[in-house]
Amino acid sequence: MFGAGFCNFSLWWLIPVAMMVLCFFLMRGRKGTMMCGFGSHNQSSHSVNPSDSAMEILDKRYAAGKLDEKEYEKKKIILTWDK
Repeated sequence: MFGAGFCNFSLWWLIPVAMMVLCFFLMRGRKGTMMCGFGSHNQSSHSVNPSDSAMEILDKRYAAGKLDEKEYEKKKIILTWDK
């Protein structure tokens, strides 16, 4: 009933190849984003660089709204304690 004579699709290998090509074109140009292409393309002005000091990182986190004023002041005192 459903033998090889019914659906002799000898080019079956084109489907996986087409899927790989599609994935390649969809994922290209997404360097610097998270896996699977999720994430923003532009770099945030509040992103943390490895060369930033602890105080700069604290300021950026406060500016981004990740810390409230009380927590910011507490951590600022801790960072400037020995200076």
